[in-house]
Amino acid sequence: MKSTALKNSSLVIALLTAGAIGGAGVGAFNALQTPSIAAPLAALSSSAAGDISSSAVVPNFPQITERYGPAVVNISVTGTTKVSDESAMAQGDDDAFSGDPFLEFFRRFQQGQGQRPGNGRGGQQEVPTRGQGSGFIVSSDGIILTNAHVVKDAKEVTVKLTDRREFRAKVLGSDPKTDIAVLRIEAKNLPVVTLGKTSDLKVGEWVLAIGSPFGFENTVTAGVVSAKGRSLPDDSAVPFIQTDVAINPGNSGGPLFNARGEVVGINSQIYTRSGGYQGVSFAIPIDIANKVKNQIVATGKVEHARLGVAVQEVNQAFADSFKLDKPEGALVSTVEKGSPADKAGLQSGDVIRKVNGQPIVSSGDLPALISLAAPGDTVKLEVWRQGSARELTARLANANDKTSEVASKKEAAGQGKLGLALRPLQPDEKQEAGLDSGLVVEQASGPAAMAGVQSGDVLISINGVPVKNIDQVRAAVAKAEKSVALLIQRGGDKIFVPVNLG
Repeated sequence: MKSTALKNSSLVIALLTAGAIGGAGVGAFNALQTPSIAAPLAALSSSAAGDISSSAVVPNFPQITERYGPAVVNISVTGTTKVSDESAMAQGDDDAFSGDPFLEFFRRFQQGQGQRPGNGRGGQQEVPTRGQGSGFIVSSDGIILTNAHVVKDAKEVTVKLTDRREFRAKVLGSDPKTDIAVLRIEAKNLPVVTLGKTSDLKVGEWVLAIGSPFGFENTVTAGVVSAKGRSLPDDSAVPFIQTDVAINPGNSGGPLFNARGEVVGINSQIYTRSGGYQGVSFAIPIDIANKVKNQIVATGKVEHARLGVAVQEVNQAFADSFKLDKPEGALVSTVEKGSPADKAGLQSGDVIRKVNGQPIVSSGDLPALISLAAPGDTVKLEVWRQGSARELTARLANANDKTSEVASKKEAAGQGKLGLALRPLQPDEKQEAGLDSGLVVEQASGPAAMAGVQSGDVLISINGVPVKNIDQVRAAVAKAEKSVALLIQRGGDKIFVPVNLG
């Protein structure tokens, strides 16, 4: 399952590591909590008058840092990667991030340096890679959590503790889908962090990060939780925690603490126009990291559940088109053939509003809930279809299994106040697109053009109802009050487009 999103090319999602190297997972050890450290700090927050809770006042950051800082580690990685000849010539040993796949990214946006001239042959060669990241100890016998991208393609991983001891680490496994990795070092009686619950975390709550930005070990930064459950346009099913904590390359894999000194997230990404921190950072919820860790320790691999749909946000225009009482839910734009969603009877144009009784407010809520389920689990879906609610049951599949081909469809729209000139698909076009019906957009103007519909697009449905002829489209537009939702395919991609009729 993925979330369909329009991407702004001026915004960049950057992985926050100086390391390019591979593989790790996560392990669930009951030794996460020890008698001396397991209990949350009891008096980290200063007292406050009135009924303001302890999480709402300024916490004792020095005490959190003193107690749990020793469990935060610096991770150095070395390995090799294949790059073009020009990129290989551009990488020099004089840079702190030499070998990092984002080296040129940070050079361009942070240092204003371009690539050096290459030999123009366009070939590839293996070059050494080096990088740095962060991690934290979750078991006193040497289990460490970090990001999967920190140790991607690693041949050697070195962990450095705050007491300056260094250990060669073994990568136990990794899960690129959630970007979680687990390392082990041969050591005993190590300091460990205490894990909290992301579900208890509140927007506006104080949080603190410890990591190694740009290689500066054990750097402490603080801020607040800006939002929860953020979905990013990177095909990830992770409901990220958004914060304003200063995070930079090298912070990847480091812990995000709440005001009680519990780890609630793993710092992973930033949203930026410049390549550096601009006040928006993202952390992976510790609940998900712990689930992944448990699987890797128990089985050596990670399995994710799959529903088999592509979804997008429900805005006000879609809510008006589908006669929803409010713009909430996950709008299904694609259903994979043979998937659990297909077998359950889900259709393009359905709006999923609840999963097992839990409301779906944003489209990102759906992949987040499915990612917390296991393959084989049965989920009850509350779906809004053509003006009424219904309940469907789906048995989730394994995301690691080979998925079925998604039927390619196309669509087009009608004329009149919609602003579209249409024609039916020709037999050869139907065969090429894999469609039984649909209308080709000959010309787009007016409201449809303003919404982004173009000539050559193919209209599949209007307000969730498949279209077979132009009269059907005209009738649907005539009934519409404010807007219509057009399911459009362009270049193999499908997306619902809201068109305000004015």
